[in-house]
Amino acid sequence: MGVWAQGPQDLRVQLIPILATTFDQGEQPIGVVAELEVTVEDRHDDKGMSVRFQSQPGRFSRRAQVAVVGAILDVARAANMSTDSLTISLKVPYRGVTVYGTSLSAMVGLTVIALAHGDFVKPDRVVTGTITRDGHIGPVSGIGLKLQAASIKELHLVLVPEEYDTADGDWEVPFMLHVSPVGTVRRAYQALTDSEFPQVPLTHF
Repeated sequence: MGVWAQGPQDLRVQLIPILATTFDQGEQPIGVVAELEVTVEDRHDDKGMSVRFQSQPGRFSRRAQVAVVGAILDVARAANMSTDSLTISLKVPYRGVTVYGTSLSAMVGLTVIALAHGDFVKPDRVVTGTITRDGHIGPVSGIGLKLQAASIKELHLVLVPEEYDTADGDWEVPFMLHVSPVGTVRRAYQALTDSEFPQVPLTHF
């Protein structure tokens, strides 16, 4: 996992981990670590953000697509950053797999803004959560299962929302896995990239 490729200065690509839940052959819920390919191109125009969800090899559900687009815009809003010149492409590199749910949206949104700003997410770090319009990390379910999967994949740091889903109940942190609750996109960005959250100054006319 990590940087998959890097083209010209205006084109960046990164393969990132996401945490999810699914069902095993016995129909029991389990956590999984999957990967997504994120490409960000900074065009030489301001015609508006374009987000392309590739349908091969895998695909994104409509719900996941809406959550991802919203997360990108919400992170950009928190940074006062315009997305009008960005073309974003997202790919599920697994044949026949569909990504459902919304818990990937924080990871994708933060990655897109990092790539647009010239940063990269560290390869052994991940956040599970949504992003609210005021720039906070929203709660998701299945955290305990996701932490077990992250531990098996030997990820180093998992960021989880400070606000927990009450339906999750209690969960344990696997040995050697660093789990850190985060409340804002600023803190999540710093933890994922080891860089300061971009804050474009507002222009007053």
